[in-house]
Amino acid sequence: MTTDEVAKVALLARLRLNDQERERYAEQLSLILEFIAQLGELDTEGVEPLAHGVDRTNVFREDKAYPALERELALMNAPKRSAEGFLVPAVLD
Repeated sequence: MTTDEVAKVALLARLRLNDQERERYAEQLSLILEFIAQLGELDTEGVEPLAHGVDRTNVFREDKAYPALERELALMNAPKRSAEGFLVPAVLD
């Protein structure tokens, strides 16, 4: 992974990285991608896909209603906002 690719991902994730951090992340992410490529070389013939590593059933928590998040708190870190909500680019004409 190049430092330019790391910079692009950082921009999409709204992260500010200096040159040293971009280089370090490029090295670390390259190692992770190499490991993932190694996993692709494994022979999985005859191995059934799993949804979970341990056989479990009915692990869902009880559904309970909680108070909603206050508007000001929800909008606190929004890059663009109005008095009532988030401002986003138009998707439809």
